[in-house]
Amino acid sequence: MLVEGINVVRELLNSKTRIDKVIVEKSNNKEILKIMDMANSKGVPIEQVSQNDLERIAKGKTQGVVAFIPNFKYVEVKDIMLTAERKGEKPFIVILDGISDPHNLGAIIRTCECAGVHGVIIPENRACEVNDTVYKTSAGAVSYMNIVKVTNLTRTINELKNQGVWVYGLEAGNKKIYQCDFSYPTAIVVGSEGKGISRLVGENCDEIVSLDMYGEVNSLNASNACAVAVYEVVRQRSN
Repeated sequence: MLVEGINVVRELLNSKTRIDKVIVEKSNNKEILKIMDMANSKGVPIEQVSQNDLERIAKGKTQGVVAFIPNFKYVEVKDIMLTAERKGEKPFIVILDGISDPHNLGAIIRTCECAGVHGVIIPENRACEVNDTVYKTSAGAVSYMNIVKVTNLTRTINELKNQGVWVYGLEAGNKKIYQCDFSYPTAIVVGSEGKGISRLVGENCDEIVSLDMYGEVNSLNASNACAVAVYEVVRQRSN
């Protein structure tokens, strides 16, 4: 997989992600020189090329640096639970039901990583997977996040419930999210951009909760709605 962007490549070099090669534009740009120093210190092969050659390799404009990495390695639900246990925290999970836009997925992963979410679960079918756009939009947060890809979201939700996790579906017009107690192990389900949470997934959540809406438009972008919900959990747990 080829990923491009100064912030993304920097975070990849800071993480434990395997990097096969870094290609940079011949430049005196300080940020690019820093990335070259980081790659050298980690023994990552570096190649310097012209701007035109780099744009040809990346099939478009770049910030002067690209990296070749293996395809993203998904983990299992048990890895999310172990991460929470190691941190001495109650599990905090985000479940995505059919997010198809890689920009939304990347933005959600970035928010989740910043907020201390222990893992993100996505479905195998009819949804975006982790790709180069997700890496770039997440500003490298993908490298630090447990991401699980499952064949059946409903089955996974019920497995989480059997492990003591309370599962909340985020939908409009129901119990307000601010009325919930997130001090317990928690999973927030965010639905697709157009259709929201699917019927079967919603029926298997412990509760359906909503965000307050005061304007003429009655919905938020999926990544924005997820951010509001995630930080309500953070707010409660930090008190």
